[in-house]
Amino acid sequence: MLILNKTAGVFSKPSKRNMYEFLRSFNFHPGKLFLHKLVLGIETSCDDTAAAVVDETGNVLGEAIHSQTEVHLKTGGIIPPVAQQLHRENIQRIVQEALSASKVSPSELSAIATTIKPGLALSLGVGLSFSLQLVDQLKKPFIPIHHMEAHALTIRLTNKVEFPFLVLLISGGHCLLALVRGVSDFLLLGKSLDIAPGDMLDKVARRLSLIKHPECSTMSGGKAIEHLAKQGNKLHFDFKPPMQHAKNCDFSFSGLHHIIDKMIMQKEKEEGIEKGQILSSAADIAAAVQHTVACHIAKRTHRAILFCKQRDLLCQSNAVLVVSGGVASNLHIRKALEIVTDATQCTLLCPPPRLCTDNGVMIA
Repeated sequence: MLILNKTAGVFSKPSKRNMYEFLRSFNFHPGKLFLHKLVLGIETSCDDTAAAVVDETGNVLGEAIHSQTEVHLKTGGIIPPVAQQLHRENIQRIVQEALSASKVSPSELSAIATTIKPGLALSLGVGLSFSLQLVDQLKKPFIPIHHMEAHALTIRLTNKVEFPFLVLLISGGHCLLALVRGVSDFLLLGKSLDIAPGDMLDKVARRLSLIKHPECSTMSGGKAIEHLAKQGNKLHFDFKPPMQHAKNCDFSFSGLHHIIDKMIMQKEKEEGIEKGQILSSAADIAAAVQHTVACHIAKRTHRAILFCKQRDLLCQSNAVLVVSGGVASNLHIRKALEIVTDATQCTLLCPPPRLCTDNGVMIA
């Protein structure tokens, strides 16, 4: 707690008066009795301000979320100070909405759980400062949460999954493969050596100026690539999946991104258009990029499954692969992973889309 307080001290805290007013806004129910312990989860690691109340049986009593996607689309990416300010403006309202939806007053909580890492430092600081102030006022236990561990364990809210299982976390900020042996017991098998797949897809979408495409103007980069890819020919461009001969389970996307960037520049010259205009071959590029990313992720995951089975770290039959994170909602990537799990006698499980992206439920 001492270390966390020092960390939180770097960021501006809500005043004690503001916190007192916040707590006074709730209707307290002295006669109400909850049979289970209740945890408030708070998530501000990137660009979503989220909160939820979950009981110890996994029942979600209430949740709320504020997405900053629309703002960051206009700026062409996440600007940390902007994300921080938006978290500050929304965190009190989001926590209040989650508690109101759950019909729980702050005094009835058993503990407060908050993401402390990894993520954008300025964003994390907002959630941490708010939580520590709440903890101080309510005299409740504080539970620091690792963002990636929360993603990995979310599946146990919706499915009966026993340990051990393999997890693939793919998002705009992360890409890793791990063997989950227990609630706090993870064996890291592979990770991205550079950028995350979601980050690369976003960069390609920006380079193709898909925000100017009439069908993609309100979509995030990854969603725009997936949407446009349906209209394109994935075989029109021959991008090779990275690390085909690497004898490990790591990932790499920056080299592929550099090759794609050079190819787009070449196509602009061929078509006689300037950077910022939409290429006639944009759909084919989107399809080829998506397919190459899917192949790379599938091949590295296949290696991880074989490694675990050879060393009896996973069951030989009925082993489980859990895929989570924002990129897990991409249906083409999910189809590639289904081919791998079918071939290796594994079961592929994904949390529902709302629990794949950042949320307060997974923290609680």
